[in-house]
Amino acid sequence: MNREIVRTQHPFIEREFTVLLSPTHRGARLARLLTVAHLGAWGLPSESAAHIVAELAANASVHGRVQGRDFRLSLTVSGQTLRIEVTDTRGDTVPPGPGAVKPPEDDAESGRGLLIVEALADHWGIAPGPVPRKTVWAEIDLVR
Repeated sequence: MNREIVRTQHPFIEREFTVLLSPTHRGARLARLLTVAHLGAWGLPSESAAHIVAELAANASVHGRVQGRDFRLSLTVSGQTLRIEVTDTRGDTVPPGPGAVKPPEDDAESGRGLLIVEALADHWGIAPGPVPRKTVWAEIDLVR
């Protein structure tokens, strides 16, 4: 008996979304909501990405804030990878990179954001410039 095996694959179409947002709590919240909406429209999981964007956008609105300058959120799907980038205009305030993030004191009210990014992302890092900007990026493997 001759059997034909049909394999269905879900090809990953390259997608990109970029938006400028105000460096405020409202802008950070909107970044997370837009991430969930776009990934949902693209048929991709959004839970880890939403948490990563929430942390990076919050950092951009608190530590990267410059009056009158927006931060940029970019979502890019390339092959089997989702790349998240948050660019702010404070290149002079660079967070510790991958592997260098230290847990805060037990009673600290902040300082856990990059630990969350490190836990959820497959890869992440910081890209300086062009002056006065910096970009914190994270990648998630869409096929696990």
